[in-house]
Amino acid sequence: MSNFKRGWVGPLSVFLSVVLASCGGNAPGSSDSSSSSTSSSTSSVGAASNVVSVSVDAGPSGVNAFNTLYTTVTVCVPGSTTECQTIDNVQVDTGSYGLRILSSVLTLALPTATAADGNSLVECTQFVDGYSWGPVATADLQISGESAHNVPLQVIGTSTFTNIPVDCSSAGLAEDTVESFGANGIIGIGVFAQDCGATCAGTAIPGAYYSCTTTTCNPIAVPLTAQVPNPVTLFATDNNGTIIELPSVAADGAATVTGSLIFGIDTETNNASGAGGTVLTVDPTYGTFTTVFNGTTLNTSFIDSGTNGIYFNDSAIAPCTSNDFADFYCPSSTLALSATLTGDNNVSASVNFTIGNAQSLFDDEPTYTAFASVGGTYSSSTTTFDWGLPFFYGRNVYNAIQGYSTSAGAGPYVAF
Repeated sequence: MSNFKRGWVGPLSVFLSVVLASCGGNAPGSSDSSSSSTSSSTSSVGAASNVVSVSVDAGPSGVNAFNTLYTTVTVCVPGSTTECQTIDNVQVDTGSYGLRILSSVLTLALPTATAADGNSLVECTQFVDGYSWGPVATADLQISGESAHNVPLQVIGTSTFTNIPVDCSSAGLAEDTVESFGANGIIGIGVFAQDCGATCAGTAIPGAYYSCTTTTCNPIAVPLTAQVPNPVTLFATDNNGTIIELPSVAADGAATVTGSLIFGIDTETNNASGAGGTVLTVDPTYGTFTTVFNGTTLNTSFIDSGTNGIYFNDSAIAPCTSNDFADFYCPSSTLALSATLTGDNNVSASVNFTIGNAQSLFDDEPTYTAFASVGGTYSSSTTTFDWGLPFFYGRNVYNAIQGYSTSAGAGPYVAF
């Protein structure tokens, strides 16, 4: 087991996140959350054209995810209103950028993109615990009342382009099936507009975009307009950021959680930035800020709806001893902790959080999928504090996109 199911390490963020759940998205010992349990949490701002429902549940059949946030999207063949497919169980991730759909789920024949040299354009998406590989295609996108046309997206796990370059596959295990990916797809709505940006526009970066024939693939530079974008930036008006609203979760967890994803900041009556409270601007290259925990300054910290727990290093907290819970924390009793978050704008906020015994939480409520106190070690970095989905419970969390304005200031920033 690893303590991540995502953790974007693409060129834009170097070590950061498209993220999901540990154990291939499965809660250890869990079963499908569709049992008769009545424990659930719900929060909603009501129906509006810029609002889509999101939920924390077990995910697609066979996945049994925990602390994984899903929504539903509709994709269409560009220009068509009839050749469309609605896809559920698409993970919502504020730590990555772009729409990615598993090929085994997709029933449409979408047009594929061409690289600058005339070959097929294929992308490698690297995570902390693995990688996904597949061609770039184009689709029209509909989410609630928001729409975007000719959106580049990645189709993961196709039967073509099977000669995967080592500088892609060296990231770990392939995540090219619904079970290994933990979702039918992922929609990255973080604080940047593209998944690689100017770095890939000017240079062929190994581990990012490739020009592929049927037998060989080579890294290639890709202009911004051809890269897989944060789809929010392509909406007509509500395109400067997002708000995720989730209810609080009880100490022992919840079977399911329902909330809202709101598009735009200060663009409608339901997304005023004034409700965001603390505004932390983030590093304009990596999207990070500083967390001070136990007197240690962790300057590559981030808030990420795609991570299934709160991940940080503290040798004083007992780790789980079972191999099934490797890298999770298992203290003898729930710990009440605090840390201070500071943005590039020198604004700070104190955040209280809890860390419980992961094994006991899962064993006591095997049908639950939402846990506010699950955490573990961040083994790949000693300067990182990863505020995953538990941070979102009981909060409205804002992500303002770089280069876009809001009443609280210009992105990139996070607010809560």
